[in-house]
Amino acid sequence: MSRPLQLLIVDDEPLAHQVLLHHLAAHGDFAVVGHCYSAAEAMAVLAKQQVDLMLLDIQLPVLTGLHMLKLLAKPPQVVLVTAYAEFALEGFALDVTDYLLKPVSGERLAQALDKVRRRAGLLAAAMPAADPELQQIVLKVDRELRRFDLETICCFEGYGNYVKVWQGERMTLVSATLKAIGEQTASYGFVQVHKSFLVNPRQVQSLDSQNLRLSNQQQIRIGEAFKEQARQLLTLR
Repeated sequence: MSRPLQLLIVDDEPLAHQVLLHHLAAHGDFAVVGHCYSAAEAMAVLAKQQVDLMLLDIQLPVLTGLHMLKLLAKPPQVVLVTAYAEFALEGFALDVTDYLLKPVSGERLAQALDKVRRRAGLLAAAMPAADPELQQIVLKVDRELRRFDLETICCFEGYGNYVKVWQGERMTLVSATLKAIGEQTASYGFVQVHKSFLVNPRQVQSLDSQNLRLSNQQQIRIGEAFKEQARQLLTLR
């Protein structure tokens, strides 16, 4: 059995720690290794101990949670836990795994922890099958919103502040982030195989340990951090 994921709670409110501990009791694959009440305390722990996940409040004394994240060269996965919805976009721009609003429910925390497991490669064998009710995605093209049939999409490719939508040899540039599209299409089965690529398993023709080829003959190199997910692609077709 693999070791539990090491988790650090960072919040200046003791009650918030108690609520999270209560919900975390149902998740034995996470081990709480510390409680911090300021960014300074958290940075001290991170400097001397491995941490896989921070449950991080934004409004902390002296230095906010977001400011602390910007100072970390190699932050662990982060789930922001806050009472302020207005910081969501800034949080996701810092590549946080999820964003929870207080008061946090057990169900919502469980969803966030599944995202953490997936990023850590621990849910590769249990990735979601296609959701029959999700057949389209609506994305912004220039100044209009356009519907795309997911079954026709070979892959999404991150391209700066945009995403390329590949349907066969046809490419459409949309205004979105790859992260946001990944969250919308996860229940259909799209899988991230590289920091810049989300692929449709039904469009995968072949793969080896380094590359995969799609039905449009596009070849994509598999990122080191995504190899476990990639191994499941052919079984998801």
